[in-house]
Parts: sequence; structure tokens; C-alpha cells
Amino acid sequence: MESTLDKSTLKNLIFDLGDVIIPIDLSAPVRNFAMLANLPEEEVRAIWKQHDLFDQYETGLIDDEAFRGHVRRLLNNADWADEVIDTTWNTVLLDLPIERIERIKELRTDYRLFLLSNTSPIHIRRVNQVLANMNQPTLEELFEHVFYSYEVRLAKPSPEIYQHVLTEAGLVAQETAFFDDNAANIRTAAELGIQAVHVQPPMTILDYLKDI
Repeated sequence: MESTLDKSTLKNLIFDLGDVIIPIDLSAPVRNFAMLANLPEEEVRAIWKQHDLFDQYETGLIDDEAFRGHVRRLLNNADWADEVIDTTWNTVLLDLPIERIERIKELRTDYRLFLLSNTSPIHIRRVNQVLANMNQPTLEELFEHVFYSYEVRLAKPSPEIYQHVLTEAGLVAQETAFFDDNAANIRTAAELGIQAVHVQPPMTILDYLKDI
């Protein structure tokens, strides 16, 4: 497998979360909210897009409570409990392969490790719960520093979020590898001089980390 990494200069590894560390199904929340609300999936998808709920929540413009309130209002289900909304929202998250976590733990010996994710607090709480159930460290313990879009109020592929990570962590772009499944995210990182690796199926992050 061809690698774009220059291992002679590599000191830092930045990981995306969804579809890099934990497999995801992006269509699952809309599909499941549609079932709960007894509405056509396309209608719910259109509502989501029109009101830009994902981006607002993932960039911290609205908090958990406001997000849930918007979901109830837009889908006309005022009596949905927080737990129902959170559980449905978290259906995007699939089973977490423990071997990926074990490999990341091994890499801590030789590299500075970071997480950079467009995500929401409900998702992060759930991933950390899954990790705890597997007797694994939380994301905040696994990485030297985590950068969540909702905390930094920026999102990939904006160049500003990469610059924020480099500055905040004191990283040199050329000494840093970034692993992401999204082509636009990879492109922007590469333009800033970061060694950007596009994680694409059928390969997983383990394939790209094999020779590091």
C-alpha cells in the first residue's frame, strides 16, 4: 500500500473520530428520527438541511438543550424525553473495534497524539461510555489533546481549525500526519503542509498505521 507519509520527519499524529476510529452510519439518525416521528425519511432530511441543525450543534452555536428542543419542535414531538433524542442521535455510531484503540495506545510511546473531530457533546459522551464499558481510556485520556468542533467553534474543512490545532499544540505541519475519511478535510490539511492521509474503505486506520 502506497503511503504519503514521510516517516523520517513524523512526530505528531492527528486522528479524525468518525469512520477513522469508530465506524459510523451518517444516514442512521435521520432514518430513525423519521421512524419515531412517523414521517417520510426524505421529509426529515429536508427539515434537517433547511434548519442546518447538524452544523449549528457541531459548531457550538446551540447546546444540548437547544438541540433537543429544535428536534422536538421540528418533528412535532414535544413529549420526547432527552434520552429518546440522545439515543436516536447516537445511532450514527456503530461498534467500536477495540484493536484500533489498542494500536493508538501503542503509538503513544513514539508520537504525540491528537483528536480532531466535527462532533457534538451527545456523541462524545456516548463514545466515552462505550470506551469505559470496554475498560479503555476515555478520548480525553487517550490523546494528549482533543479538539472538538463544538468547543473550538470551528469545523473541518475550514483552514482555521487546522491552524488552531497546530498553534494550540505547538506542532510543525510537516512533522504532523492527519488521518481523515473526508476528501475535503484531507485537501485543506494538505494545503497547509500537513501530511494528510485519506482513510478509504475497504482499508481501515489499522492499514495506514501498519508501518509507523
